[in-house]
Amino acid sequence: MLDRAVRAALSRPLDAITAAIDRRWVTPDRITVAGLMIGVASAVAAALHLWWPALALWLVSRIADGLDGTLARRRRAAAGGSAAAGGSEAGGFLDITADFVVYGATVLGVAIGATSEFDAPWWPFLAVLFAYYVNGTAFLAFSSIAERTGRTIDDGRSLSFLGRIAEGTETIAVHALWLILPFWSWQIAIGWCLFVAVSAVQRIVVGYRSLR
Repeated sequence: MLDRAVRAALSRPLDAITAAIDRRWVTPDRITVAGLMIGVASAVAAALHLWWPALALWLVSRIADGLDGTLARRRRAAAGGSAAAGGSEAGGFLDITADFVVYGATVLGVAIGATSEFDAPWWPFLAVLFAYYVNGTAFLAFSSIAERTGRTIDDGRSLSFLGRIAEGTETIAVHALWLILPFWSWQIAIGWCLFVAVSAVQRIVVGYRSLR
C-alpha cells in the first residue's frame, strides 16, 4: 500500500548512498547476499532475546535490500540499458528469494524469542507464515504467468508486482514493531496475519481478473 510513496521518498537518499559505494568490487548480488546474512543474523538475535541488536540488524538488512536494486539500475543506466552491466534476471531471482528467506527467518526468530521469554503462544506466528505462504504464491504465480503471456507490470522491479495493502513497507514496519515490543509480538502477529490474509485475497482476485 505504501511502497510507491516510500520508494519515491527514499530514491534520492538511496541514490546518494549507491553513488558513494559504487566500486568495481561492490555488486548488486553481493549486496543482496550481505542483506540476507544480516537479516538472518537479526532473526538469530531475536531468538536469543537480543531485541535491540535484532532491530538494528533488521533495519540494516532492509537498507541493503533497497541498495541492490538501486545499484543495478544505476549501472544499467551508465551502460545504456545493458543488463550485464549490473542487473539481471538472476539478480532479481536472488533478491526475491533472499527477501522470502529473511521474512520467514524473522518470524521464526521472533516466535522463538517471544515464546521462550514471554510465554507467547506459537499459533499467531504460524498463522503469519501461512498467510505469507498464500500471499507469496499468488504474487509469484501472477508474475510468472504475466511474464509468459505478455501482461507484465513494469514499475522498475524485476517481477510484475501486484501491489495490495500489505507490501514491503508494511512488512518492514511490522517486523520492526515486533522487535521494539516483543512482549506484545503475538498480539501484533494476529493483526498482521489478518492484514496479510486480506492482501492475499486481493492479489488472488485481481490477478485472476487480470489474466482472464
